[in-house]
Amino acid sequence: MVTGTAAAADSLLPAADSRMVSLRGGSGVTAGSYVFAGTMPGAAWHRHDLHQLEYAVEGVIEVETARARFRSPPRQAVWIPAGLAHRSILREVRTVSVFFDPVLVRDTTFRARVLHAPPLLREMTVHTARWPIDRSGTDAGGDAYFEALAHLVVEWLEDEQPFHLPATRDRLIAEAMRWTDDHLASATLPQVCRAVAVSERTLRRRFRAATGMTWRQYLHQSRLLQATTLLVQTTGTVMSIATAVGFDSAAAFTRAFENYSGATPSAFRRERREPGPPAAR
Repeated sequence: MVTGTAAAADSLLPAADSRMVSLRGGSGVTAGSYVFAGTMPGAAWHRHDLHQLEYAVEGVIEVETARARFRSPPRQAVWIPAGLAHRSILREVRTVSVFFDPVLVRDTTFRARVLHAPPLLREMTVHTARWPIDRSGTDAGGDAYFEALAHLVVEWLEDEQPFHLPATRDRLIAEAMRWTDDHLASATLPQVCRAVAVSERTLRRRFRAATGMTWRQYLHQSRLLQATTLLVQTTGTVMSIATAVGFDSAAAFTRAFENYSGATPSAFRRERREPGPPAAR
């Protein structure tokens, strides 16, 4: 099951008046960090006045926007531009968020995304814990550090990862996606059509119109996205994970997963389980 996606269609999408959270304070700080450890089942829809780069030291970050649902396994980062309505789901995680004034990082795309996190991003992001976003004032060392990090973030924004699924305002299609997510190992088109009480022809037409992809493409992507979580949060074999998400063989799963993520399942798991830099508390 894909966690964090079982809300009703209305709750998947933000209200136009989503709460604006001001992070600037009155200290003149243009960048800073926030360290979080614990569980946040689902925050209310909100927006920030600063860009946010949230790095998963441990655990899996989920972020929902009006357009998509993002999943960031450990050693990945989620980018959330200033002003974008979103909500986060955090379960037993340790994260470091870095907030940037939009003047420091120019992002004209106005969309969230999951970023590849090379070692330099990991180390520099964790090190930002020295300068909390709510600190009382600026200092030359911190300002220089965040300016350098901001320049690198602009480059890292180009290395986007495919760890997301679409969101939709179509209640029927949202229900079809939820049912599919809950039955990844065995879902078929006739089954999902019976579950949501609609013809196959209608579901095909409305699914593509709502998401830009076919239902079978969605099923494939949801299976692989769920596999990213199972690989890092369970000790099951590659074959058991392949079966859990609906693949008939480890070989077919490995080929599909490598095409999707750029790494074999074993390499993906190994990289995200190696000890990383600790997050300051």
